[in-house]
Amino acid sequence: MKRIAILITALLLAVSCAAAAETVSVYALQGPTGIGMAGLMENNDGSYDFTLTGAPDAVTAAILSGDADIAAVPTNLAAVLYNKTNGGIRMLAVNTLGVLYILENGNGITCAADLAGKTIYATGQGSTPEYVLNYVLEKNGIKDSVTVEYVGEHAALAAMAAEGKADIVMLPEPFVTNLLMKKSDMRTALDMTELFNDAAAEAGTPAILSMGCVIARTDFINNEPESVDAFLKAYQMSAEQVNADAAAAAELAEKHGVMPNAGVAEKAIPNCHIVFIAGEEMKSSIQPFLQVLCDADPKSVGGKMPDDGLFFLK
Repeated sequence: MKRIAILITALLLAVSCAAAAETVSVYALQGPTGIGMAGLMENNDGSYDFTLTGAPDAVTAAILSGDADIAAVPTNLAAVLYNKTNGGIRMLAVNTLGVLYILENGNGITCAADLAGKTIYATGQGSTPEYVLNYVLEKNGIKDSVTVEYVGEHAALAAMAAEGKADIVMLPEPFVTNLLMKKSDMRTALDMTELFNDAAAEAGTPAILSMGCVIARTDFINNEPESVDAFLKAYQMSAEQVNADAAAAAELAEKHGVMPNAGVAEKAIPNCHIVFIAGEEMKSSIQPFLQVLCDADPKSVGGKMPDDGLFFLK
């Protein structure tokens, strides 16, 4: 609890700066996308009304209806909403890089080339995980020699691996940590964030695998600029404290329903790539990533590449 007290103290000043005139409605997805808000939730002085959900559709509905002022969502969903609302939302910051990993039952995989001739079981068909995996395989010249079998749910795939029915799997955190805690024969073989970023760099594209971000309604930004600024300052400090003390952050994540188990959360947080990237750095890294998704399937970003208006640059 001492660690929690330290985290709360560090956040106190930032949160006290939040506009008190109105309560800001903040929606967040459970899991890695919402972890960076754990400290902010703990030290909420009434400035924020947090809603946690496991369904991206619920966040979408809240943004479209105006119930949510700010939301933590998958990065590609920000592009979809921007296009769907004709600029009705803007991206404030990137909060989560890649959380995808390839695990194996064995010790034979140390680099992407080792996947040639193998069968990978994965989740996320028709969404970012599939496009990221395909990009990595293609850029490493092994796409035609790797078989990918998709399973509908993360939990189902983790159960298959735990039962010895899948030797090579691609899963996101915290399912990676859950699986490793249940089956000692499994190990983390490859970090898909590193593989994606390296492949993009070699291709001459500065794309960074970025799976989570914070968005806000454009009318809220225009009407409440001080509230937006205060939130971003408090959120940045919260994200920094999460990375500085995973144990304290894990306890808060369980307490506020971001993660179901503090023990799992503590082990998973270092692998969740929690960040706070805003401004021009956000724009320069996200645009190439969204282009990769758009090239794979335009529907993944709302039918077309979003223009520069997506990014809140102050």
